[in-house]
Amino acid sequence: MDRKDKGDPCKGRVIKAMIVDDSASVRMALTDILNADPSIEVIGSAGDPYAAAQRMRKQVPDVLFMDLEMPRMDGITFLKKIMSQRPIPVVVCSSIAEEGSDAYLAALEAGAVDVVAKPHFDARNFIYNNGDQLREIARAAACSRKRMQAIAVPSGPQNAKLTADIVIPPRSPAALAAKAARMQRGEPVICIGASTGGTEAIREVLEALPAGTPGIVIVQHMPDKFTAAFARRLDRLSALTVREAKDGDPVLRGEVLIAPGGRHMLVSRAGERTSVKIVDAPPVCRHRPSVDVLFRSAAQQLGSDAMGMLLTGMGDDGARGMAEMRSAGADTIAQDEESSVVYGMPKEAVLHGGAARVLSLSQMAPAITAFGRECAERGKN
Repeated sequence: MDRKDKGDPCKGRVIKAMIVDDSASVRMALTDILNADPSIEVIGSAGDPYAAAQRMRKQVPDVLFMDLEMPRMDGITFLKKIMSQRPIPVVVCSSIAEEGSDAYLAALEAGAVDVVAKPHFDARNFIYNNGDQLREIARAAACSRKRMQAIAVPSGPQNAKLTADIVIPPRSPAALAAKAARMQRGEPVICIGASTGGTEAIREVLEALPAGTPGIVIVQHMPDKFTAAFARRLDRLSALTVREAKDGDPVLRGEVLIAPGGRHMLVSRAGERTSVKIVDAPPVCRHRPSVDVLFRSAAQQLGSDAMGMLLTGMGDDGARGMAEMRSAGADTIAQDEESSVVYGMPKEAVLHGGAARVLSLSQMAPAITAFGRECAERGKN
């Protein structure tokens, strides 16, 4: 989030953080790395939820870092109590989040803003080595405009910021427009990208869509091991069939493909048939999967048969790819600032000229349905 934005709730004030973890060394390490940022102040720490609740009665933090395995009360129970009584942004920092997706999804469903998987051993050094990421998470969580669930953040060191060129050779806007004019018509495809706040934004969009919706492909910044569980959760909640994408899967009406964590997803068209390719390549915009990679492939393969939709998220992944989609004739939409948890990626799409429209989250599903109808009418003519 650009903290100089007009209306930034963090502008001109220090973010107050609190830490709840039964490990004294973890509490000390988190305190050290958060206090290293002059815009963040750790106002207290506690070894269990009961002690934390006592502290919070005296002063409510802007963001709470919390373990899941703690004495006297488990973290999920404590998280649910916080959200039912006085919701605040909570970042779960737990070793069990990496053991399986159940704990991760349970934290999200209980209201966590972010989930960070710390290692079982040497968590203290992990925290010191990932201080920049944890401070960024603290700022994004505390500055959220409303409490929403979000995604796990990759725990390793950040890679150099590469572009989609590393995966797909670029084409000029003129070349994209020329190819689009020659392109054979096919089934419409909805391409969605999201990051921080995206898990719940995507859920809200998919829950509002009917079973006959055009095929949807989604890149949500999420590490390996979590995307399959995320897809299963959406499949339970939506009238659409949702699953983690596999290489060669067709993009079909009424179905949603989620890019697998740790790999890029592209769309490819042969005649009227659209399918996905799952590829191993370096991170793009420091993410794998990357929205820019998906969007560039849509620009080159689908032209005006595609809709590009960029939802809440930190950074600029997807902004350039969306501009390419728009040059190729695709309908492009960015989420508005008011309904975004973090107005980063959608804002960059607007600045790069990629977003033809800016809509609130509640308007996204109707826009997808309308696009499907327009493509169907166009196909009749």
